[in-house]
Amino acid sequence: MARLDHRPFSWRDDPGVPDIPDDRTVLVVDGDCALCSWGARTIARADPGDSFRITPMQSDAGRALMAHFGLDPHDPCSWLALVDGCALTGSDAVIEVGRRLRGGWPVLARAAGWLPRPLREWAYRLVARNRRRWFGRGDLCGVDEPELQARLF
Repeated sequence: MARLDHRPFSWRDDPGVPDIPDDRTVLVVDGDCALCSWGARTIARADPGDSFRITPMQSDAGRALMAHFGLDPHDPCSWLALVDGCALTGSDAVIEVGRRLRGGWPVLARAAGWLPRPLREWAYRLVARNRRRWFGRGDLCGVDEPELQARLF
């Protein structure tokens, strides 16, 4: 996966997608996945300028965005990141998000970006397919951290 072939901000014209806060980077993640919940908490803590908004793919907005981009919210195999109006998935989404965080995340994201895309996507898919078995289930909306709660919609 990578950048999805849609014009920027295409969801604004889709009557099935509710209004979303697209003045910031929007992340659609699996709210039932412990690894995804950890990722969302990490992003909330390392977000330098309150520049991320996060929604579970199980929410109305998450399901609508996933459907708009042809992704199955009932069989989530990828994050969806809306960055500057463009949709990214897979390792490209994770790398772009990492580049926008503070701390060591931009360095790690840059290093991951040097790996060949087929290798990155293979690793991403391996983790995505096994994330619940390896990391368990989680509840993104049940996390009581002010940094995260401020970014959820």
